[in-house]
Amino acid sequence: MKELLLIAVGSAFVNNVVLSQFLGICPFLGVSKKVETAAGMGSAVVFVITLSSAVTGAIYQFVLTPLHITYLQTIVFILVIAALVQFVEMFLKKKMQGLYRALGVYLPLITTNCAVLGIALVNVQKSYNILTGVVNGFATAFGFLVSIVIMAGIREKTEYNDVPKPFQGMPIVLVTAGLMAIAFFGFSGLL
Repeated sequence: MKELLLIAVGSAFVNNVVLSQFLGICPFLGVSKKVETAAGMGSAVVFVITLSSAVTGAIYQFVLTPLHITYLQTIVFILVIAALVQFVEMFLKKKMQGLYRALGVYLPLITTNCAVLGIALVNVQKSYNILTGVVNGFATAFGFLVSIVIMAGIREKTEYNDVPKPFQGMPIVLVTAGLMAIAFFGFSGLL
């Protein structure tokens, strides 16, 4: 249990997927204009990464390894992730049309979000079993959710501030992301 807690804290805060590994930057910068949209995107990513961690871990352990075809892991993982994203997209389109429209093109981009595939590959590289991989995936996705919601909150506040002209738009967002990365670096003393 202690090991799972250390993995969870480490994945969510110390090794934050966006702010220390720089994976998933596209949706982080693109969808973080409003807190509601950022929370929706973060929730979708939590669902996809958690479920894909379980499914890819099971496929790797029970199919790829026994058949000695682990070299196909990347292709198989991409197919699994694409199927899960399609499921999430269909669900949001049917049940939450507002969020579906707000996420726009970024929802299908979860398929190509390098964080989703990266976590599946990290779980294999670190030889995590299915439970440990799911905990790592959920915690990593939770860290993504936290960072994108914080960024959206900051962006909403800076929208009404007097930002110098050269820093308006994406430059102030990148400076903010850099400062957030420095702040999250402070969590490295936890482990």
